Amino acid sequence: MIEILRTICNLHEIPVQNAERLAGGDINEVYKIVSYNSTYVLKLNSLHPYPDMFLIEAKSLEILSKSDSFIIPEVIAQGEYKAFKYLILEFIEPVSLKHFSNEFAISLAKLHKHSAPKFGLNFDNYIGSLPQKNTQTYPDASSFYIHLRLEPQIKLAEAKGYRFKTINKLYSVVKDIVPNEKPSLIHGDLWAGNYLTTSENRVCLIDPAIAYAPREMDIAMMQLFGGFPHDIIAIYNEIFPLKSGWKERIKLWQLYYILVHVNLFGGHYYNSAQEIINAYTT
Repeated sequence: MIEILRTICNLHEIPVQNAERLAGGDINEVYKIVSYNSTYVLKLNSLHPYPDMFLIEAKSLEILSKSDSFIIPEVIAQGEYKAFKYLILEFIEPVSLKHFSNEFAISLAKLHKHSAPKFGLNFDNYIGSLPQKNTQTYPDASSFYIHLRLEPQIKLAEAKGYRFKTINKLYSVVKDIVPNEKPSLIHGDLWAGNYLTTSENRVCLIDPAIAYAPREMDIAMMQLFGGFPHDIIAIYNEIFPLKSGWKERIKLWQLYYILVHVNLFGGHYYNSAQEIINAYTT
């Protein structure tokens, strides 16, 4: 593999001094590449399963970078070599910090204040390894969430043999309780594995699943699996106040991410999804 890495790096005039495998690459192989003057991240995958994944990731990172919110790794190059596709990024050195809530909250509010005329994005992308549709058809949050987030995951789960009760009733609830806010630019997969803290109390985001979407989706995902300082949301709420009733909607937004896990992993996530549906429909 080292020769493949060297060849790809040489295509972009990056001489390799050292290469080491990084942990956390569930979909792709991820390497830290040390060159003479800089350090890079090289993400590698076979060409066929997700042929446009790295192109989409590069575009998404560039959009996040233009938001002037979080630190975002610079895209160095992306392309194909033989049976592989690759993405080369700036390497951001992680630093363990205990106190970064204020910086995170300010950056998240800056990100979410970027808006668009309609929900979605001008290209589709992925949530994990699953396709995520972003067709800019829907001007309101509830329609976007029902038709471009919940319905595709429900249909995919049903094709895998999972059946959910009272779905139509759930969609009615979504229409009733989701606030009609403007779309916000969201990271889209904001769990603890997709951020890292850096020097000077800054925060870097990686592996985006961006869209112009309800901002409460990021807030909900942050609380689904933990890993964030507990006071971030309170600080954020002072900077960019959430609409009344936001706490009661958290599980509703988390349903999308639970359904994604149903389709990726099955198991107990199915029961978790049905419990959320029941909570809003009984």
